Amino acid sequence: MKYDPIKNSIGDVVGDSVVLRKVFYAMLGFFFLRTWHVKRELRRIFGSGTIRTMFDAGSGFGQYSYYCARKFPNVSIYAADVKEEQIRDCTGFFHKAGIPSVKFGTEDLLVPKHQNEFDLVLSVDVMEHIIDDVTVFRNFCNSLKPGGVLLVNTPSNLSGSDAREEEAGFIEEHARTGYGNEEIRAKLDQAGFSVENISYTYGFWGMVSWRLGIKVPMMMLNWSKAFFLFLPFYYLVTLLFVVPLMGVDYFFPPRKGAGLLVIARRPA
Repeated sequence: MKYDPIKNSIGDVVGDSVVLRKVFYAMLGFFFLRTWHVKRELRRIFGSGTIRTMFDAGSGFGQYSYYCARKFPNVSIYAADVKEEQIRDCTGFFHKAGIPSVKFGTEDLLVPKHQNEFDLVLSVDVMEHIIDDVTVFRNFCNSLKPGGVLLVNTPSNLSGSDAREEEAGFIEEHARTGYGNEEIRAKLDQAGFSVENISYTYGFWGMVSWRLGIKVPMMMLNWSKAFFLFLPFYYLVTLLFVVPLMGVDYFFPPRKGAGLLVIARRPA
């Protein structure tokens, strides 16, 4: 059992339960530094007042659709993922939670299905799983209205990523170890986008926080699920160090890091 199976096992327990899924979303929002960065960028983008429709492309557990629906209730959101069980659970949860502004669908991002529909496309930790990424970027561009915005979060190709090929593969199912700054810029240009900003996340201190707060606990759970009983005591100590380190990465953006946050726009 590795990172993704553990994460999926927790998702299976949560299912479409309103209470458990809200707790699960809160945990994802607190423990994952990428969520801090993505939510800040979403607040900035929505602050322009021009976003009315959003495509959560590769929605996973639905946590970003939930955040946007609660924070910006007048926005219409379409969330899609290739995993039918996640779409089923999310559909059930959002219905029970009384959130009508989000609709879900099972979808392969390689297959073009949208034209000039959205003001914003959000893609968080998706592109590193797709081999033919230029096709997906092109589909994203076509799905946006002229002037629409793309927000991508994905691993970079810099050292510190635990998706490196020479390692045992703590994070599974990656089609690439990460993007270089110029590589993703060139591919977005090829797909028809105008890149506005590329910034790094998970610098040195961010990676230290990730290893202490996420990787080490997951490795313990790889050894035995009995470590679930030990986790509260582990976090009681480590969060005293992990949270300030996450704050350093969040408030003082690193020059280089293991994550990339990309903003691009379809030309008007």
